[in-house]
Amino acid sequence: MGSFFIPLPYFTFHFFSLLLLTHFTSHTFSLCNKHDNSALLQFKNSFSVNTSSQPNPYFGCSSFSFKTESWQNSTDCCEWDGVTCDTMSDHVIGLDLSCNNLKGELHPNSTIFQLKHLQQLNLAFNHFSWSSMPIGVGDLVKLTHLNLSNCYLNGNIPSTISHLSKLVSLDLSSFGDVELKLNPLTWKKLIHNATNLRELYLDNVNMSSIRESSLSMLKNLSSSLVSLSLRDTVLQGNISSDILSLPNLQRLDLSFNQNLSGQLPKSNWSTPLRYLVLSSSAFSGEIPYSIGQLKSLTQLVLSHCNFDGMVPLSLWNLTQLTHLDLSLNKLNGEISPLLSNLKHLIHCYLAYNNFSGSIPNVYGNLIKLKYLALSSNNLTGQVPSSLFHLPHLSHLYLADNKLVGPIPIEITKRSKLSYVFLDDNMLNGTIPQWCYSLPSLLELGLSDNHLTGFIGEFSTYSLQSLDLSNNNLQGHFPNSIFQLQNLTYLYLSSTNLSGVVDFHQFSKLNKLWYLVLSHNTFLSINIDSSIDSIIPNLFSLDLSSANINSFPKFQARNLQTLDLSNNNIHGKIPKWFHTKLLNSWKDIRYIDLSFNMLQGDLPIPPSGIQYFSLSNNNFTGNISSTFRNASSLYTLNLAHNNFQGDLPIPPSGIQYFSLSNNNFTGYISSTFCNASSLYVLDLAHNNLKGMIPQCLGTFPNLYVLDMQMNNLYGSIPRTFTKGNAFETIKLNGNQLEGSLPQSLANCSYLEVLDLGDNNVEDTFPDWLETLPELQVISLRSNNLHGAITCSSTKHTFPKLRIFDVSNNNFSGPLPASCIKNFQGMMKVNDKKIDLQYMRNGYYNDSVVVTVKGFFIELTRILTAFTTIDLSNNMFEGEIPQVIGELNSLKGLNLSNNGITSSIPQSLSHLRNLEWLDLSCNQLKGEIPVALTNLNFLSVLNLSQNHLEGIIPKGQQFNTFGNDSFEGNTMLCGFPLSKSCKNEEDLPPHSTSEDEEESGFGWKAVAIGYACGAIFGLLFGYNVFFFTGKPEWLVRHVEHMFDIRLKRTNNRAIANRRRMN
Repeated sequence: MGSFFIPLPYFTFHFFSLLLLTHFTSHTFSLCNKHDNSALLQFKNSFSVNTSSQPNPYFGCSSFSFKTESWQNSTDCCEWDGVTCDTMSDHVIGLDLSCNNLKGELHPNSTIFQLKHLQQLNLAFNHFSWSSMPIGVGDLVKLTHLNLSNCYLNGNIPSTISHLSKLVSLDLSSFGDVELKLNPLTWKKLIHNATNLRELYLDNVNMSSIRESSLSMLKNLSSSLVSLSLRDTVLQGNISSDILSLPNLQRLDLSFNQNLSGQLPKSNWSTPLRYLVLSSSAFSGEIPYSIGQLKSLTQLVLSHCNFDGMVPLSLWNLTQLTHLDLSLNKLNGEISPLLSNLKHLIHCYLAYNNFSGSIPNVYGNLIKLKYLALSSNNLTGQVPSSLFHLPHLSHLYLADNKLVGPIPIEITKRSKLSYVFLDDNMLNGTIPQWCYSLPSLLELGLSDNHLTGFIGEFSTYSLQSLDLSNNNLQGHFPNSIFQLQNLTYLYLSSTNLSGVVDFHQFSKLNKLWYLVLSHNTFLSINIDSSIDSIIPNLFSLDLSSANINSFPKFQARNLQTLDLSNNNIHGKIPKWFHTKLLNSWKDIRYIDLSFNMLQGDLPIPPSGIQYFSLSNNNFTGNISSTFRNASSLYTLNLAHNNFQGDLPIPPSGIQYFSLSNNNFTGYISSTFCNASSLYVLDLAHNNLKGMIPQCLGTFPNLYVLDMQMNNLYGSIPRTFTKGNAFETIKLNGNQLEGSLPQSLANCSYLEVLDLGDNNVEDTFPDWLETLPELQVISLRSNNLHGAITCSSTKHTFPKLRIFDVSNNNFSGPLPASCIKNFQGMMKVNDKKIDLQYMRNGYYNDSVVVTVKGFFIELTRILTAFTTIDLSNNMFEGEIPQVIGELNSLKGLNLSNNGITSSIPQSLSHLRNLEWLDLSCNQLKGEIPVALTNLNFLSVLNLSQNHLEGIIPKGQQFNTFGNDSFEGNTMLCGFPLSKSCKNEEDLPPHSTSEDEEESGFGWKAVAIGYACGAIFGLLFGYNVFFFTGKPEWLVRHVEHMFDIRLKRTNNRAIANRRRMN
């Protein structure tokens, strides 16, 4: 029996323990506090959850968690998804509902703020319907981690957040389309109280009111702060470099604060920084040598700032770098071969700087490199062959440099190259075979180089984008292109391709978005108008200058851009085109049919059209109501057609409006005042009448106002406001009257002012003299009078190059006080460069000169064209010596005045002078022999004066005829029939070198004419225009030299004053 004896106390203890355990396990036992349980369920029920929706990974959630779906009233809340309880108590201490797809308002009295023991709260990536952040968040005083990022909260961050003194991590970042605001007081309290903060993320929070002094408070967190991200927070001012040197900081992002300036620390920068991003800020200065102390740095992003100078060699010792972005700065110098030290580098962006020298051929060490961008620098030399042997390189951007030589022909067999852009260089040779066969290649850009040879046949069909434009290629269009089923972009403009291409073949490219075959002179595009080609996804079709003579018929429901300009398309626009324009092409935005031979009625553009150009055709009809519904139109160019009737009313948002060279009649409607967004208004060469709307002078962006050659009357607008944008004002050839508006002095950007051939009555507008950009003044043929004087300022007309006040009633001495400051006529560019014109773009500046009774409109003005025309006035006195300082002057006309002096020797200094007319004055004395040194002088008229002595011989003087000197009874010698009594055989008096080519190549020898006729000079043309000018010759000259010849306009003749 003894072996079975159990002591009673021991048995009793275990027996009661067993009973107690049995009792409690027979009931539900919960570790969750009932109050917390209830608060969580109420919080859940205040929101909706759409479990069928899918997230956008771009916004941070790869998938939704739907954690609250597990929250049931009869279960332990400590077992619920996203809930964490304290193991020693019954309270909820952690709640993570990020990416739960909660939708609804976060109410100020939300039960979540009753969870007083919460230490960690994460509600990121939900949708709280732009609620204000509740002040109750400040009641959760035990919080160490708070994440309310990207959950559509709006308004001011409550000051109660500063009560969370135990915070270690705070993330209130938001999307760009919602905006939380942080005021200075809340910021100061938060930084002052939360002294343990290690992580602070406030991306996209509006901190614009936080000043430099408040930002410096971050130094209070120097012992704790590890991560600081203030991306796109509208910070401004200068941030102390001490913030970048906080001793424990590992991550710093101040990017996209365009008005936040600062400089990198120049010393004592030994911090554990791993991630430094300052992109799109106003940081500036040089990158200091101290950056090499950041040995732990893996990502350095300083793009789109204002850094300059050379990259310090110490940067290439940051061997842990995986991501380096210095693009879009002003960095210079060469790229160091020490780049090869960065063996962990994956991304390297050095584009859009001023780097020079060759690309170091050291990329063999960078075996992890995937992205290399060196575009838009000044790099020279050849493309390193080592780049094409990197096993992981997928993106290569070397465009817009000065690289030469061939493209490397060898490439690693396992190359992953997908994106190769070598555009805008000077590469030569042929396109290597791997461009046609590399399986990984998706986009290839080789445009704007000097590549030669044929385009090969493609054997791989992965290519999505191909750009070979602007090269010296040859041969036929490769048929294998039609097998590139994934092709979306095809650019083959200006490639010298030849042969025939069947347009219908492009129907095979179902994914094609952009097709550009423009400017291929030898390529014939076969268009079968009976076949409707289907290119379903085509956005843009450019067949400009492609030798096509009919409309390509195609179906493209997404078409946005159509350019068929500069072709031989003739006849009426086909009906199917009208139908598609109105019914099918709903998204079309850009149509250019200019420079064809189209006729008939204008097609009605769809309401969404933005760019509509049909200039230089033969369209007719009345279009006054055609554009009433084109509310999106910003460019309308119908110039050089035969439209008639009233002007169409411009849409309110129009920017470019050109209807010049048509037959429009009627008045300029006051509805033009609604088009205040105009940049260019060109109504020149029509038959418009009435007054110019005064409102045009108030348009803030209007920089071209051209209404020349109409029947407009009334006064010139007097409303040119300060700060306007006017660069060109051309109102010549009308019947305008009154005085010159002094508000023109507000046009500080004005370059061309042509008010000639009107009835303006006033004195000379000397108040224009300080306009800093003014290059052309034409006040010819008006009723202007009085003396021309300028102030003593050194900046009188500083850029003036064309000065024409002829055919007026000016008197007094020639305007020496103005001429002495014509700096634009004193500078000579001796460099032999291509001819340059004023304003190349939508609008070309023009100027009118008179040649033997004809107006000649130079439709483009050479920047080297300089002339002074003071003829047909009542000037008297002497020719100023200072004219001899106008070294670049091409033409000088002082004829038909009352000048009484001798010809000054200083005129012989005008070595670029090509025509000189001093006729019909009272000049006396001898002709200076030094004038024979004017090697480019092709036209000379000294007739009808009182000159005397022997006519000099030599150089150009030997080419001038009798008419150049007649009417000077005291002159003698060749070419006059009157010989000198004691004439000796004088050698040519010239010290100049052999005659050289003029910058204009003007070789014309003109015949002088009697007073009252204007000498027969046509600049640069070896032709004479007699009264019956041959039409073929006129057309040839107009085409070759950008001029327009017209007989003198009757209105202009009526306006012109003749001297008795």
